[in-house]
Amino acid sequence: MLAASLCAAMTIETENLLYTTAESPIGQLLLIGDGETLRGVHIQEGRKPARIGDSWKRAEEPFVEVRKQLDEYFGGERVGFELALAATGSDFERRVWRELEAIPYGETTSYGELAGRIGHPGSARAVGMANGRNPISIIVPCHRVIGADGTLTGYGGGVERKRFLLELEQGTLRLA
Repeated sequence: MLAASLCAAMTIETENLLYTTAESPIGQLLLIGDGETLRGVHIQEGRKPARIGDSWKRAEEPFVEVRKQLDEYFGGERVGFELALAATGSDFERRVWRELEAIPYGETTSYGELAGRIGHPGSARAVGMANGRNPISIIVPCHRVIGADGTLTGYGGGVERKRFLLELEQGTLRLA
């Protein structure tokens, strides 16, 4: 369970952003924040690597707790995150992202089911687009959303990473 849910931030003051990188079993992660809230977790080896802004400053200390919790998650010791988050997006996107937080660890839901939960039945495609724009991957678990037929569909980090995260959570991960 997240201690602080997604804030209603609408804009990011890019000149005040801090960043660092973290190694993980799914590749390098770019962590972005403002010193108080986490604003981004991007899988850099996926389809959508994030670009570091020219005015951003590299910092390690503000991300110590984020790294610790991610390490615990990947080590199978953590099922929820307790971090202050602030994601930038439209009202609709933030509603989708808040609903992602409600998907229990180790479980999945479909885009259509998620659309129904936010009061927009029939808008699975729009939910999928909002899911794809989630800037705080892993922590806001967009990987837990699958196709209506149970197939693993699109993921910014690549379907193989989505499969890894789901197998990790479901206890079926087999490391070679």
